[in-house]
Amino acid sequence: MIEIINTGGTFNKIYDPIKGELIVPKTNEAIEKILKNFYNNFKYELKGVIFKDSLDMDDSDREILLNEIKESFSKKILVVHGTDTIDKSAKFIDKHIKNRCIVFTGAMKPFSIDSIEATANFTLALSKLLLDYEEGVFIAMHSLVLPYDKIYKDRDRGLFCQK
Repeated sequence: MIEIINTGGTFNKIYDPIKGELIVPKTNEAIEKILKNFYNNFKYELKGVIFKDSLDMDDSDREILLNEIKESFSKKILVVHGTDTIDKSAKFIDKHIKNRCIVFTGAMKPFSIDSIEATANFTLALSKLLLDYEEGVFIAMHSLVLPYDKIYKDRDRGLFCQK
């Protein structure tokens, strides 16, 4: 079984017509829409926690994520996370968890605006867990699945690259 933990981030953002801005809703709707396309061909549990833009996350939020991972019975964990601090959270988790395959992913554009990137990144992360189990903490973004310390967000080009 794969545990999917949704922390929010741009991946999940939707337009709030009242506020006139993009917000992180306290739902798993984007992920649920993606999962429908897998026709229940694998077992998973989906949990939503934190529901923040990653720029607003701090170590207390990372502790919440860590506790969710520690409490999971699964050795395969997929974390949907904002891209701005995905590396910080992956590093934090790696300090505390050693015997699992944990794959972080996210999106530069909200699923609600352009579903392709979010779906591709999610599928990439899921493929690592389904087909290439390896203990460690990874980031799956923009066709790359690498240990968290071998990938970075190139802010000038707006994409993730290998170090």
